[in-house]
Amino acid sequence: MTTTNWAGNITYSAHTLHAPTSLEQLQEMVRAAPKVRVVGSRHTFNTIADSTELITLAGLPQDIHVDRVANTASVPAGITYAALAQVLDDAGLALHNLASLPHVSLGGAVATGTHGSGNRNANLSSAVAGLEMVTSIGECIRAVRGEPDFDGMVVHLGALGAITRFTLDVQPTYQVRQTVYQDLAWRTLLDNFDVVTARGDSVSLFTTWGDSVEQVWVKTRVTSDASVDDDALFGARTASVDLHPLPGMDPRNCTPQLGQPGAWWTRLTHFRVDFQPSAGDELQSEYMVPRAAATDAIDAVRGLAERIRPLLLMSEIRTVAADTLWMSPMYARDTVCLHFTWQRRQPEVEAVLVDLESALSAFEARPHWGKLFLADANRIAALYPRIHDFLQLVNRLDPRAAFSNDWFVKHVRGAQPSAGT
Repeated sequence: MTTTNWAGNITYSAHTLHAPTSLEQLQEMVRAAPKVRVVGSRHTFNTIADSTELITLAGLPQDIHVDRVANTASVPAGITYAALAQVLDDAGLALHNLASLPHVSLGGAVATGTHGSGNRNANLSSAVAGLEMVTSIGECIRAVRGEPDFDGMVVHLGALGAITRFTLDVQPTYQVRQTVYQDLAWRTLLDNFDVVTARGDSVSLFTTWGDSVEQVWVKTRVTSDASVDDDALFGARTASVDLHPLPGMDPRNCTPQLGQPGAWWTRLTHFRVDFQPSAGDELQSEYMVPRAAATDAIDAVRGLAERIRPLLLMSEIRTVAADTLWMSPMYARDTVCLHFTWQRRQPEVEAVLVDLESALSAFEARPHWGKLFLADANRIAALYPRIHDFLQLVNRLDPRAAFSNDWFVKHVRGAQPSAGT
């Protein structure tokens, strides 16, 4: 079996890809596998999902159940946000936020703490109110928000078991309007960072670290008392045509802009639900710093612009609210995310990451779990106050270390022994 990730920079070492069609089959497959991982949409840029055996959950029942009293929905972990959003919207419901690309699976996004953006918006994992999991001994367990270990089980890095279902917080459907501004001066941004990022419910700043922030995408919920504000943003002009974040790229696959209202799921993502990317000739890295350090961290990256720009396709700066999930990159702190989309020149990119991670280390930058980074377990351990509690949870739920892999040992467990060794 030959399986690669979405970007094509990783070829999984798995010799078998299982596709169970029932919970019972999944339990048998997990129980029998010496080493196993669940693979989703494969929109990761490292070997977090690699193992000698892989399991896809796409064949499990895809039923969705809404509890309108509790304002929750029970959904399969293998479904994509694109598919789920349309079902929820048809039922008059919505999620609090979405990531840039709607085609990622819930299981993978939640496991890695993947996020949308917004000063008041926590990441996608924060919407999980309950989960169901098959452990390495084949046991099916359930956990709900408020239980002692629940906050350690949500952003689980694939190391606890095979998550089969989530219970998600939902809310009434809403509309969003999206406006793009061009050429925001750096000094203006740094002097007015809080005001700029509060311009909408979700704000993304796109830059190649040159003379200015090239684009500011502002997504705002439409309410009865919301004013329409498309005036220039601190001198940045309002775009008069739809744009793509990458200069020169056709914007037809991007979500509608120009202030036109639309359903939440047609605006919160950067890319349209009906655009299905089959592959990405790129690499991605992302680092999360405390919001209080945002301007200093941005200045540190700007100081490396000459090193970064020859390999860069685009960067995105976003804000995300704090959460309580032990291994979330936003754990216990409001966060600013510094995202880098690179050319697929991995050795050269990794050489730049040495300098980038060094520059951001002063700000306790946490890397995105699913993207390209270098920090090892010793460095990671200093960034997560509950990591030892998480590792104890791993030992308890995966006593034979079936869900452990080389990536997890290198970046999370380190030299600490597992229960299965």
